[in-house]
Amino acid sequence: MVDWSGRSCGRSRDRSGGHGVLSSGRGGRRGGAKVVHSGALMLVTLLAGCSHPSGVHWPWRHKPTPPPQEVHELIVMTEGGAAIASATGSANASANASFPQYWRRNTLLVDLRGASGSGSIVLKPREGTQWPVRLAFRVMPGAIGELEVRAEQRTVLPVTTEGSKPIVLELTPGIYTAKTAQITVSWGAIRTPAPASAP
Repeated sequence: MVDWSGRSCGRSRDRSGGHGVLSSGRGGRRGGAKVVHSGALMLVTLLAGCSHPSGVHWPWRHKPTPPPQEVHELIVMTEGGAAIASATGSANASANASFPQYWRRNTLLVDLRGASGSGSIVLKPREGTQWPVRLAFRVMPGAIGELEVRAEQRTVLPVTTEGSKPIVLELTPGIYTAKTAQITVSWGAIRTPAPASAP
């Protein structure tokens, strides 16, 4: 349909005789401007929300690994039988703060990073519990020369002097058994074997 001014109104026909699209005219241009304006407003709002990186949680970012949880599977004592006291002076289950213990999969890790010079401790299972299947010690390179462990068998584990990160020394099977009463752990400088006497 055409009005007397020559402008088309309503639906226009194409050459094939079918109905074409509605002509937009000025109203269509105004609608398009509104859409562009709304899109720009949404983009500005989104960017303003992202101005604080701490609030953005990207799906590919992993949470930091939590520190290992300290446990108290073994009693830590001096060779004289006194419990190792913590910094607060208590001598209970939390008294092992000087040499904390952690599970590393199925291995109980006794942290001896506080050990230096020479010294020794005695380990025993808490009442009603058993020895862990695997036992290991964490030490700092250069802080001590060697670690000596005495139980059913005796073993000496040398400690490297190289490196700045703690290392883990794991006991081999047979050093202690389920019937072992206690394990004595000593540390100190590397002992130089005495030279063999001449015949």
